[in-house]
Amino acid sequence: MPNSAQTKQPVKPKGVVIGFDFGLRRIGVAIGQTITQTAAPQAIVNSKDGKPDWEHITKLFEQWQPVAIVVGLPMRLDGTEQALTQPARKFGQRLSGRYNRPIFYIEEQLSSIEAENRGLKQKHIDDHAAQILLENWLQS
Repeated sequence: MPNSAQTKQPVKPKGVVIGFDFGLRRIGVAIGQTITQTAAPQAIVNSKDGKPDWEHITKLFEQWQPVAIVVGLPMRLDGTEQALTQPARKFGQRLSGRYNRPIFYIEEQLSSIEAENRGLKQKHIDDHAAQILLENWLQS
């Protein structure tokens, strides 16, 4: 009989997966593939007052038809929650409810800094941060 820790998240589906690096002003989006375990930056979705551009997100879902959603949970380096953790979790729940796909969360620390270290300019890091967290999830 599986324990509750094993049943918290659904089994990883096979196919195209969409990943989000949540932010209050910008949300990075990446598209990944479970077979190759790779991801590519796709878009930066604007968000105003914490409300994402749902029309833009809907177009991405229509274009890519992902089988699952991955959302990065911003965490402190010691693994505890920070101010954006709950809003990111709520965003993931809204995505799952709106687009009827399983939701997976991955703790993400420093994905934006890693994107900056790749030589990307500040305005181009959100989608690359989404790529990094999605690849980490795909390869876990």
